[in-house]
Amino acid sequence: MKHDLNGRVAVVTGASAGIGRACAVDMVLAGARVVINARREEPLKALARELGEDRVAVVAGDCADEGVIARMLDAAKGLDSRGADLVLVNAGRGLNGSVLTSDTAQWEQMVRTNLLGAASLIRAAGHHMLEQVTRETGADASLAGTARGAEAMNRARDIVVVGSTVGRHISPFSSMYGSTKFAVNSLAEAARRELGPRGVRVTLIAPAFVRSEFQGVAGYAEDWFKGVVDRIGPVLSPEDVAETICWTCSLPARVHANDIVVRPTRQDYP
Repeated sequence: MKHDLNGRVAVVTGASAGIGRACAVDMVLAGARVVINARREEPLKALARELGEDRVAVVAGDCADEGVIARMLDAAKGLDSRGADLVLVNAGRGLNGSVLTSDTAQWEQMVRTNLLGAASLIRAAGHHMLEQVTRETGADASLAGTARGAEAMNRARDIVVVGSTVGRHISPFSSMYGSTKFAVNSLAEAARRELGPRGVRVTLIAPAFVRSEFQGVAGYAEDWFKGVVDRIGPVLSPEDVAETICWTCSLPARVHANDIVVRPTRQDYP
């Protein structure tokens, strides 16, 4: 389905594969210019060549690093002097197992990427977009809730955070990963309440089972996932989630579909 993101400038983390890659493709097809980020540079460069290097900028590196975040936002200004008005906080990693069974050696990196990295990007994107509002409308952030503050709705500004259904519904098979997504849910809703009145939409997208590289990286057994697919399939594709994200970002600036769960139709839990 075609969505209109013409004139938008996006930053997409975790764009080398899965949901992030699918979103970058859809956003460019919908008219946006996009900064793509992931640790792996070669897949990003290949994607930029595919989509058009005049519309796509590559910033490789750790999305939890404040220097990388600053480079992403600077690259967006290189695509359009106004800078990014759509930031997709997507990069993350899973981890098979509970607090009792998961690999403790991976806990710190997962929390750094999924939670602290997300918080750092939300913070930087929020400040950047508030500066846009002030610069473009003359409506200072302190005017939120006033008639003049409504001038900020002249164009849409979005921070979209990718959570998970296991961040809502406690799952014994991935409770450590789920705990980071519970925290991300809280960050997104708190940021919505802080930034929404100032003209910045903060949206949480919580996908359920999506077939991608995620399962292998997280350490889920192939036969276990096959059993899940047999029981609830067909499961989601990254393109299904990208469709939802592009739809909500293409809504008029005055409209906010801010808290969305995307499940395979046959999935009952989580």
